[in-house]
Amino acid sequence: MSSEQVLQVSLADEEQMVAFGQHLGDACEGEGTVYLCGNLGMGKTTLCRGVLRSQGYSGAVKSPTYTLVEPYEFGDRLVYHFDLYRLADPEELEYLGIRDYFSVPAIRLIEWPDQGRGVLAEPDLKIDIEVEGTGRALQCQAYTMRGREILQRLQSSSA
Repeated sequence: MSSEQVLQVSLADEEQMVAFGQHLGDACEGEGTVYLCGNLGMGKTTLCRGVLRSQGYSGAVKSPTYTLVEPYEFGDRLVYHFDLYRLADPEELEYLGIRDYFSVPAIRLIEWPDQGRGVLAEPDLKIDIEVEGTGRALQCQAYTMRGREILQRLQSSSA
């Protein structure tokens, strides 16, 4: 895998996770499907809060564990925050109308994407989050041309 398709990031604390999320939101430029992977408490929802901040949202951000998706609208921009942790069967996504969420330009942030395996669309970007000392290590991997563009913008903003 070439280095232009992977970005490694070390973040010291929650504040840096939110800031990285803001850079990610800006780098998506209104569209992108981002898988967020990591154990409970790794900061997936915190990263989502940063993405939403980049779009101008200042309210509380909770993981939509029971509703599965929380839509946010910003004028002509959409952000869909999915949490599939409690999904019992990927086919449940069909009842949710999952295809509709992928039929319009939007930023789609998907926590626990493995729960939707076989039904979810391929991500543009996958972010794996792990513990690193008292902070977090992120590995961002592009899967599409859009994902590579998002990574390039992220690399430019963190340079």
